[in-house]
Amino acid sequence: MSNRAWRMATSFLILLVILIVLAALELGSRLFLEGAAIQGARREVTVKIPQGASLDDISRILYSAQLIEHPRLFAITARFLGSDTKLQAGTVRLALGLSLVELIKELSVAKAVGVPVTFREGLTSRQIAEILKSELGVDSAAFMHAVFDGRLLLRLGVDAPSFEGYLFPDTYFFTGLETPDQIVERMLANLRLQLPANVNERMAALGLSLNEVMAMASIVEWECQVHTEARVISSVYHNRLKKGMLLQADPTVGYALGKGPSRLFLSDLQVDSPYNTYKYPGLPPGAINNPGKRSIEAALNPATTPYIFFVAQGDGTHAFTSTYEDHLQAKQKLDELRRAPAMQAEAGVQG
Repeated sequence: MSNRAWRMATSFLILLVILIVLAALELGSRLFLEGAAIQGARREVTVKIPQGASLDDISRILYSAQLIEHPRLFAITARFLGSDTKLQAGTVRLALGLSLVELIKELSVAKAVGVPVTFREGLTSRQIAEILKSELGVDSAAFMHAVFDGRLLLRLGVDAPSFEGYLFPDTYFFTGLETPDQIVERMLANLRLQLPANVNERMAALGLSLNEVMAMASIVEWECQVHTEARVISSVYHNRLKKGMLLQADPTVGYALGKGPSRLFLSDLQVDSPYNTYKYPGLPPGAINNPGKRSIEAALNPATTPYIFFVAQGDGTHAFTSTYEDHLQAKQKLDELRRAPAMQAEAGVQG
């Protein structure tokens, strides 16, 4: 072979090697660094890795969730990185399109991070159960059984009909391995941390038990839309209690009907339930939702007012009054506000 032919053959081989290396780098980049191909906007999925799952089990779970394209390659990569024994059991939320390296890193700390689940103020226990089922796959019936479990109430020192009111609203990080009992206990522990330092002193001054405070706070939670009104709304109900009046709190009737906070009709007020404060005196047997810190503090520290009535003004605020006559006038103004759109619509049609 001539020198010229040798040089051409050598150049060709070098070019071929370069092309092979580039192709390998491109393939490696796509598989290891770019992750599985996705269509549309990147979104997150939640996967649950059972305790004791093998690397092959985890690969199949990730493949089913469309987080990886090649289960065998995932397993090889995990072993190559020395992470095959570090993948954590639990439930974790992962973004589609993560590279294998990123995915393995996320799964190696999943147990410590967990899945964030947020419960806003004023949710009922049933609504919390629905969120837990949606976010973590928790059996909602099992969770509700825990909420009403008398033995669990006794063990955790809660003197109430259920844990309604004691599941403190917050963002929690769950691994997905918690039992319903453990979730209830954790939310209760958070509530106890959030209670003010002088809670016992305030309860003694008001002559209320913690269960009664939580019931009052839950009513305030559903009544109050403007933060500055919380303590004033609380004062109305405390004043009614002192005067021996029926509380006549619409939210308690809504709870009895399973409706939550909503506009009621006269027929609704006839429901025969201990939570109907139009029929039965005093506070209801327990809370009607799980109130936040603002409402709890308002229940413990009502404003000093002469008010025993209040009515909505149509903008989220309320008109507070101390006489029935003034209350009727405030209601009349609300009725006029409600009728105004219909009257304007009718005038528009006639015009």
